[in-house]
Amino acid sequence: MIWDRRRPLEQQPSESAHDLFADLLEQAPQAALLLDSDNRVIAANEVARAFFEIDASRLPASLVEVTLESRLLEVVSSRDSESEANLVHHRRTVLTKLVPSRRVGESILFLTDITELRHLARVRKEFVANLVHELKTPITSLRLTAESLLGDPMPKDRRRFAERLVKEADLMSKIIDNLRQLGDIETGAMALEITTFDLRELIDDSVARLGIDRPVNVDGQPSLQVSTDRAKLAQAVGNLLDNAAKFSPPGTAIDVQTEVGDELVISIRDRGPGISPEHWSRVFERFYKVDRARPRESGGFGLGLAITKHLVQVLGGRIWTEAAREGGQVFFIALPRQVLISA
Repeated sequence: MIWDRRRPLEQQPSESAHDLFADLLEQAPQAALLLDSDNRVIAANEVARAFFEIDASRLPASLVEVTLESRLLEVVSSRDSESEANLVHHRRTVLTKLVPSRRVGESILFLTDITELRHLARVRKEFVANLVHELKTPITSLRLTAESLLGDPMPKDRRRFAERLVKEADLMSKIIDNLRQLGDIETGAMALEITTFDLRELIDDSVARLGIDRPVNVDGQPSLQVSTDRAKLAQAVGNLLDNAAKFSPPGTAIDVQTEVGDELVISIRDRGPGISPEHWSRVFERFYKVDRARPRESGGFGLGLAITKHLVQVLGGRIWTEAAREGGQVFFIALPRQVLISA
């Protein structure tokens, strides 16, 4: 075991107690590196070996050589008992704790991966900021319109102000409804209602319901019978169709294709300007907008794709986007092949 050197030999406990202590460190849920006085790695526990891909037979070796992270050498050299480090090579954020060993000059460096915690904190902060931003505009408009009505405007202007109040109230109501739906999905409060239906018919119904004013080309097998929650899949497909119509030049076509392989894949392609690759993974976040200058009335609130992602996940599927070869952007919904009844 790598932890045999933590105590001088004369202070070693009984063999069974020592083995238990060594096993606990070896199986600890956080990475641990045993360092000597020259900051060389003498040994590493199981988590550390897996995380840094350490070959134990090549130890001892320098900390940078073992981890490929110069930032960790800075942390150890500073002798700070606790610190936070961004690992460039591994693209992770870790909380470090440096503990002196009982053998003079040696120390143990514990590392806890907090990447997801920092990501969640950032998402939560952005969510609050975006929610405030989205609500501030209609609230400001409501107040200004109400103040205009208090000024006893001409009769012909009263109706216009009243219509503005209704419009802004509807916008706020839509934001709240979307957030409530997201909350229901995430808490598992939204139950599945499984039915069997024709996928092509669902796509045609979605196009008709949305009243899309441009050609929609549907390609794939003409009859695919699937068994899943029709309403949720219809909303997911409808959101992507609506999104494609909003972000494409007027009159351009939308392409919908269904393919059956290891999964049942539905793709929806627009002919818009496309989305830069750095945004692909984030477009499914709440309130995330690629173009924040786009008017709310045309671009929505940045909640549609977040809802779509969660709906697809509830159905047991996955969703992603990439650039279309012929230009534009294409969104994919992949469902488990098990939902397919007949093709």
